[in-house]
Amino acid sequence: MSAETKLFDIRPVAGRIGAEIAGVTLSGDLPDATVAAIRGAIVSHKVVFFRGQDGLDDRAQEAFGRRLGQLVPHPTVPSAAGTEGVLDIDGSRGERASSWHTDITFTPAYPAFSVLRAAVAAESGGDTLWANTAAAYAELPEPLRELADRLWAVHSNVYDYVGDKVQTHRAKEGLQRYTEVFTAAVYETEHPVVHVHPESGEKSLILGHFVQRLIGFGTSDSQRLLAILQDHVTRPENTVRWRWRTGDVAIWDNRATQHRAIDDYGDQHRVVRRVTIRGVEPVSVDGRRSRLRSGPAPLETAA
Repeated sequence: MSAETKLFDIRPVAGRIGAEIAGVTLSGDLPDATVAAIRGAIVSHKVVFFRGQDGLDDRAQEAFGRRLGQLVPHPTVPSAAGTEGVLDIDGSRGERASSWHTDITFTPAYPAFSVLRAAVAAESGGDTLWANTAAAYAELPEPLRELADRLWAVHSNVYDYVGDKVQTHRAKEGLQRYTEVFTAAVYETEHPVVHVHPESGEKSLILGHFVQRLIGFGTSDSQRLLAILQDHVTRPENTVRWRWRTGDVAIWDNRATQHRAIDDYGDQHRVVRRVTIRGVEPVSVDGRRSRLRSGPAPLETAA
C-alpha cells in the first residue's frame, strides 16, 4: 500500500494521467505527512483533483499553496486584490486560455506546481484538459527522442491569444485589455525541449503555446518539428479531461504537463483562481540550465 492510500482515497481518472483524491479538506493546517503524500501523488499522477472544497477562499488557497513551496505571483498580471499571489481568471473578461500550454514557460524558473480553484463553474462546458509530457517523450521513436534531446527553443509571452477563434465584440475588448497587461513586460527564455524532472528523474517535453521557435532552425522547419512533437503530447492516450464543479481544486505538476481550458461555455459565468509554486530552471539532458534571453529580472517570490 502506498503512502498516500494510507492517508486518503485516491482513484486514477485516466490511464496515463490524473487521479481524484477524496477524504482530504485542503488547508494550510494539514499534517506534514498528508502534504507529503499529496505532493507525491501530484508528481506520480501529474494532476490530482479534489471535489467539494467549498470552504477554500483566497487566503486558505494561498496557505495551502505555501505547504507545497514558495508562492510566486504572475510576472506581469497583478494578483487579485488583498492577495499576494492569486491570479483571478474570469472568462467574461476574455481570459480564456483555450490552447495547450505549460504555465509561464517564458521565464527561466517557471512554476513547479499550479493550484487552481473553481470559484464559479459553468453549468455546461468549460472543462479543462491536461496532457502528460513525460509519457509523450517516452513514446517518441528513438531517432526522434535523440533529436529532441538536443533541441532548444525560445519561449515568449508574446503570442497569438485569439488564433482562429471567433469572438464577440465584448470578448475582443476584454481580451485586448488582458493581453496589454500580459505583455506589459516582454520575456524571452531559452529552454531545452527535453528536461530532466528534478524530483522524479523522468525526461519530459517543454513545449506549448509560449514556444516561438526552435534555435538553429528556419521558421518552416521549426514549425514542422514542433508540430510533430506537440502532436505526441496531445494524443488522447496522454490526456485527461475534468468536468468542473464550483469548489473543485486541481493541482498539477507544471514540469510534466500541459493543459488547455476549453472555451465552449459561451456567455456563462466561469471564474477560476490560481496560485503557483516556485520552480527551478530546467536542466537539459546534457546538464545545461534554461536561461533568460531578455526581459525583467525575475520577481521575488511571495512570502
